[in-house]
Amino acid sequence: MPAMLSADAQAWRSAGRMMRVMDVDVFVRTANDAAPGPALVLLHGFPSSSYDFHLCWDELARTRRVVTLDYPGYGFSDKPDALSYSLLEQADVVEVVLAELGVERAAVIAHDMGTSVTTELLARRAQGRLGFELERLVLLNGSVYIDLAVLSLSQRLLRIPVLSRLFARLSNRRSFGAQLQRIVGRKLPERELDDMFGLIQHNGGRRLLPRLIGYVDERHRFKQRWLSPLARLDVPTLVVWGARDPIAVMAIGDKLAATIPGAELIRFDDLGHYLQLEDPERVLAAMAPFLASGAGAVAAG
Repeated sequence: MPAMLSADAQAWRSAGRMMRVMDVDVFVRTANDAAPGPALVLLHGFPSSSYDFHLCWDELARTRRVVTLDYPGYGFSDKPDALSYSLLEQADVVEVVLAELGVERAAVIAHDMGTSVTTELLARRAQGRLGFELERLVLLNGSVYIDLAVLSLSQRLLRIPVLSRLFARLSNRRSFGAQLQRIVGRKLPERELDDMFGLIQHNGGRRLLPRLIGYVDERHRFKQRWLSPLARLDVPTLVVWGARDPIAVMAIGDKLAATIPGAELIRFDDLGHYLQLEDPERVLAAMAPFLASGAGAVAAG
């Protein structure tokens, strides 16, 4: 266990377990496994981990079954060199984990890259191939419409083959923290940044950053496959967006809400990319009515 991880991050790991999925050990955390009704599945983004939801966990798990995981290459999961780290593979892992846990019905909360993992799941659903019944969906800041996104300097450098490995090797806690603080509306505590960077480094994960960023190219490559189902989506959907995000800009949240039939939009003008860490209480309060019933309008934050 890296020394820089906080007691909270170590407790997060201790509360979860490793599952063998497609020849890779995947970190999975669950709560209330015997609770009735659909499970709530939390899907994280790049370059962090399921720990992004730790400030929301207790409240979300108070009355329902909750499942989250670190994709291979992220957080506490294995980070082998042999994987492609395609979002198609990550969606496979999500489906296998849920099947192994016996999840037949689920609501999904997806953030950042997790929104693109979700669009692959929606493409499979449109083809009648999704392994579970999707009950409802919450989308948090993610560059689903990649043509509208404004990539950060670090994302751009990681996509340049001749520079990516050098940039990943030279990245340190200080530079990482400075980059993260530029994409949030409310500054994150230093301890939060320590844990995020520590989880990237765990099991030598920093070396994989140039490969993990390949999901951006996939957003272009599979654009038609991933965006077409949104206009026909018949699942209650809530779009929750931090308007001060300079990467997954507000225009993406607006377009999602306008494209998905019946989608509701909650906009937080003072929050940025990691809204669930910036102000978890307000974000949880905004999502609560939708998660509880899926009916009626939700007041804007």
